Amino acid sequence: MTLPKLNVKRANGEALYSQLVKQLEAAIETGELKDGERLPSERDLAERLGLSRTTVVNTYRELESCGLVRSHVGRGTFVCASLEPNEAPFAWRGKLSAGIAHLSHDPAMRQLMRDVANPDMISFTAGAPAIECFPLDQYRQLMDGVLRRSADLALGNAPTEGQPGLRKAISNYFGAKPEQVLILSGAQQGLDLIARCLLDQGDAVVIDRPGYVGAIQTFRLAGANLIGWDVVRADLGELEDLILRYRPKLIYTNPTFQNPTGRILPLWERKEMLRLAARYRVPIVEDDPYSETYLDTPPPTSLYHLDSHRIVIYLSTLSKTFAPGIRLGWLVASAYVVEQLTSIKQRENLFTEGLGQLVVAEFLQRGLFKDHLLSLRKEHSRKLNILSQAIDRYLPPKTLEFAQPQGGLYLWCRLGREVEGERLLQDSLRSGVAFANGEMFYSDGAGRQELRLCFSQVPGGKIEEGIRRLSQALEASRTSQAAHDTATVPLV
Repeated sequence: MTLPKLNVKRANGEALYSQLVKQLEAAIETGELKDGERLPSERDLAERLGLSRTTVVNTYRELESCGLVRSHVGRGTFVCASLEPNEAPFAWRGKLSAGIAHLSHDPAMRQLMRDVANPDMISFTAGAPAIECFPLDQYRQLMDGVLRRSADLALGNAPTEGQPGLRKAISNYFGAKPEQVLILSGAQQGLDLIARCLLDQGDAVVIDRPGYVGAIQTFRLAGANLIGWDVVRADLGELEDLILRYRPKLIYTNPTFQNPTGRILPLWERKEMLRLAARYRVPIVEDDPYSETYLDTPPPTSLYHLDSHRIVIYLSTLSKTFAPGIRLGWLVASAYVVEQLTSIKQRENLFTEGLGQLVVAEFLQRGLFKDHLLSLRKEHSRKLNILSQAIDRYLPPKTLEFAQPQGGLYLWCRLGREVEGERLLQDSLRSGVAFANGEMFYSDGAGRQELRLCFSQVPGGKIEEGIRRLSQALEASRTSQAAHDTATVPLV
């Protein structure tokens, strides 16, 4: 980011931190510093201005006490709002809980959703399947049939657990008992229910590092202490050490085509993870939206089906295989856990939407879902090839390093040292292309040299143009980074 001009004088009789507070406050008020912008680290700003780190720490604390910035451990300090106008009837900002304020002012997630909705932007951001593969005619025909035969059932009240027909269809498809299935409005609702059911303030949660941003936010909001487990190395010895050191309330993992890395946890590692969880009595939340998106070879057996101790809670969704607008997901667990989660779910919605559930139930029962997955895998494979070839064509070797995924929706990339992801993202947005910056997938501020590209949702004809724009942005980032590194004039 570019800071406004700051002029802190040592001989004017006013405390240095007070001068800095006033100048940053004015910059926020005038809009020079915008809502959601990240301020430099305390150390970085102190070096730029020739001040002690204590002075900058006191400055940031004062701004935070005024509600103008908010600091997040491991992520940095962000502008969280402009000053309230004097005529404002009530300062609601100061009444928000810390967890809600964190979600409200998370610039990465808000920007990500804006990019997807922007028609002028080629967006490789939010994960979604190839919508052009959606079986629109079949879905419409099934919907018409459900409304003709079962309008009362489709449009009336339904059990909180979900329509019995869909619970049975999923239990048959997945391999579980209907009473072990809970229908959700997406897997994100399942994470929220699990957090409210199992977590107390200060509980430790071992979570994939890097990992799904929605899980990071949900567990943070619950007040959990997030402990990252490196899923790229997937060292089971490290996992056992984390369990012994932090005594976590649960382990959250996405073992199949992991978001964002695309990694698959091998079968022997899955069995070892289950052994550790059973030995130390730690539940596992298996988030599995991607296992059906394999391109050639099916992935290993799920943790849930390998589990003989009933310690796994399984989550999945139609958002990654059908369409994100079909707000349906499901959870599979022991009947006791499903009962507890249903009681919590009932407090936020007494019953779930019926028509879509009945349509999806028929889709599963008639075997149409398997046919849809075949066409989806073919299209995803085609788009991944276009993306890989475009990267080879437009970007110099080793500029963007990645491993070719075997499924899922993403390409997890590492940048060369000369450019950081945040700088590249800003230049990319100006060039009309967007991606998910790596930092959002870490709970501790890492990921500055990483980024995620979703290849499945972008129309095939736009993928190559998107990478061409990315190459232009990369060149602009290199130039500005080099100018920054060689600058000798201090920011005062």
